[in-house]
Amino acid sequence: MYQQTIGHSFTLSGKGLHTGLTINATFNPAEPNTGIRIRRVDLPSQPAYEALAQYVTQTTRGTVLENGSWRVSTVEHALSALYAMGITNCLIDLNAPEMPILDGSAQLFVEAIAQAGVVQQDAEAKEWVVTEPLTFDNGKGSVMTITPSDHYELHVTVRYPSPILSEQSAQLTDLSTYPQEVAAARTFCFLREVKPLLQLGLIKGGDLQNALVIYDKPIWQCSMNRISKRLNQPLIDASKLGYLSPLKYENEPARHKLLDVIGDLALVGMRIRARIDVTCPGHGFNTSCAKQIINNQSQITNIQ
Repeated sequence: MYQQTIGHSFTLSGKGLHTGLTINATFNPAEPNTGIRIRRVDLPSQPAYEALAQYVTQTTRGTVLENGSWRVSTVEHALSALYAMGITNCLIDLNAPEMPILDGSAQLFVEAIAQAGVVQQDAEAKEWVVTEPLTFDNGKGSVMTITPSDHYELHVTVRYPSPILSEQSAQLTDLSTYPQEVAAARTFCFLREVKPLLQLGLIKGGDLQNALVIYDKPIWQCSMNRISKRLNQPLIDASKLGYLSPLKYENEPARHKLLDVIGDLALVGMRIRARIDVTCPGHGFNTSCAKQIINNQSQITNIQ
């Protein structure tokens, strides 16, 4: 395929999931071979670097890229949307150390890209065409198997020790269906994780509008009231286990994990032609696989 960029600039604004800051992210057309580059316009020197796995420094509740003063977190949803929509060149101007969380999915990114239009450029896109099976296994239950295919397809299975969300799967057999089948799946967490995350100084911008919260272990109503207050939410009935907001898909958590895998593997910096099967994905595991792929490019001869 040829390299592609967006037809015109657009800006998406919203709060950061972890910082709680009001953030503007402006997506601009870029020349061939630019890659997906993020520029911190709020910093004195306005540093800009390509979104690549080599810059990943943290993966707690999101993927963080860092190089000196340049730091950008929660990049996976925007990168997922750009990859799925076939955008290989884009300059993103960001006025904060985090991408806006928006509604917790990739839907608004996809809609904005579609409205801006996709422009084909006069340069071929770099693509890794998988010809031999490759497996990554962290020894802790997370496994990624990459096998030959004539197109990009992804299959994901998640497993949790939870009566509400135990094992769930999702698949994407054609990237053209991403806007309908994947983009709207929201990030999620378990209610029991909220207090520790708040204590870590994270999810300052989290609420039931930008995350799917799973309530699977009963707590006292007084504790629920305190959490609701911290999240600026109406009081929640602690007697009812389940999802605290309506599902957009029956398997929305698995679909969101699939969305994340696409975004994290986009950090390889090239298109991938393969079938990818992942069990128990996570940002740490996903980006570790991306780093290993980049580091072994000298041994991978089938890059077109």
